[in-house]
Amino acid sequence: MRHPILLSACLAGVLLVAGCAEKEDETVERAFQDVNVVDESNLNDVMLTVADPNEAVGYFTRTTKEKPDRIDLQRGLAYSLVRAKRFTEAAPAWEKVTTMEGATAEDSVALADTLIRTGNWAKAEATLDTLPPTHETFNRYRLEAMLADSNEEWTKSDSFYEIATGLTTKPSGVLNNWGYSKLTRGDYKEAERLFGEAIRQDPTLFTAKNNLVLARGAQQDYSLPVIPMDQTERAQLLHTMALSAIKQGDVSVGKALLRDAIETHPQHFEPAVRALNALDT
Repeated sequence: MRHPILLSACLAGVLLVAGCAEKEDETVERAFQDVNVVDESNLNDVMLTVADPNEAVGYFTRTTKEKPDRIDLQRGLAYSLVRAKRFTEAAPAWEKVTTMEGATAEDSVALADTLIRTGNWAKAEATLDTLPPTHETFNRYRLEAMLADSNEEWTKSDSFYEIATGLTTKPSGVLNNWGYSKLTRGDYKEAERLFGEAIRQDPTLFTAKNNLVLARGAQQDYSLPVIPMDQTERAQLLHTMALSAIKQGDVSVGKALLRDAIETHPQHFEPAVRALNALDT
């Protein structure tokens, strides 16, 4: 009579052990899933920041095919295409993101930015027009300023540039753009001031240095400004100043500046040599 009882107890013990094993397996599986989520999140961050842009495009292309409804992956693909300077592909990628559940106003700003890079200014403007006026960010006003420039709406342009400058801790790029806007309007003094401010904010911004020389050259001021520059940069800026002088009709000044540029450059400065030879012949 004791055998059935013993058998029942053994079976119960086996089932209990099996149940514990199943629970342990589920716990381990959930733990691995959690680890995979963390690993994927870290990998996504790496791909968006430090990975080679085209490698990141390949990664997000694969992952979006596997999980097409994940907006974070679609956003990663669009952003990576921009980083890789594949703007024609990035525009429809951002457009897709803006139609997905969970899309934000900043996604539309990113779409407008990409459209501008492809030359589609009208669609970019239409995209920004869909944003609520309460969405006040640096990127939005930076793009609004550029669009106003393209439409020659100078009052709006200045207003948007001023707002954008106040919304970032790194305004050098937008100050340079604002200065270039003033340069194209013929307001050389104000352009010079804005380029100088951009350089003070970022002494490594060579584009602003070159634009500053152009603004001074347009006023027939052919002296280099007192700004941080290495020997190579000094030679390049002398070359820019020389071309500006020649354009103004001051050919002798331009030739002297070209000679200075050739002597200053630590290596053979072919563009300056070609320009000087052309003038001499």
